[in-house]
Amino acid sequence: MRHLGSNLYWAFFLFSLPVFFLGVLVLFALTFPFDRNGRWVHLYSCFWGQCYFYANPFWRARFEGRNLLPWRGPAVLVANHASIADILLLYGLYRPYKWVSKKSVFKLPFIGWNMRLNRYVGLERGNRQSILKMVTECEHWLSRGVPVLLFPEGTRSEDGQVKEFKDGAFRLAINARCPVIPIVVMGTGQLLPKHGYLLGNGYHCLAKVLPPIDPAPFGADHEALRDHVRRLIIDEKARLELAQASRSVN
Repeated sequence: MRHLGSNLYWAFFLFSLPVFFLGVLVLFALTFPFDRNGRWVHLYSCFWGQCYFYANPFWRARFEGRNLLPWRGPAVLVANHASIADILLLYGLYRPYKWVSKKSVFKLPFIGWNMRLNRYVGLERGNRQSILKMVTECEHWLSRGVPVLLFPEGTRSEDGQVKEFKDGAFRLAINARCPVIPIVVMGTGQLLPKHGYLLGNGYHCLAKVLPPIDPAPFGADHEALRDHVRRLIIDEKARLELAQASRSVN
């Protein structure tokens, strides 16, 4: 049954891509003259991404602290990364931001084309020039009052443990003098593991937004800011997992 359900889901996913992309093309053409930050196209993409949650009757998504995210104004959003399903979940925040994503994803039909229309930020890991270009693009969006969202681990965790954070997001926040907003993601690793296509069933996913962190007290010490944010995410994730386990026992 799990194989059948996964095959049906992926068939829906593939056949729906051109339909959703047609919608984003029309919206982009209608809104670009007055929406130069791409707010409406991004919010449509949020709906697109969430539809893949709605389409699976065994998946549930819950959000806490969404009100802590800005509708306008610069901010660096950082989340732990366990699965490609993190992206579908975080789209459910329905707030404007620009993703920082692997450059190779931008080449994918429909998905990558949508990312280009949204003017998300591409990154080729390990390529210094690409990293510098990513920083410049993020600084551009922050200067326009548009938040950026990064996975500071750099890649998905295979065991669910929060890996070491890279420095880029925290340098950005310090240089732009804007808040860092941590987001704890849970449950997505079971939905779609890093290597495999079989979908998990009966999982409840959560994205919890933590209060913004002002980088000013950290001065120029991006490493201290990085470690502080990582510890907050680890501690809150552990607290949520413990509460979830207690509910299961009771």
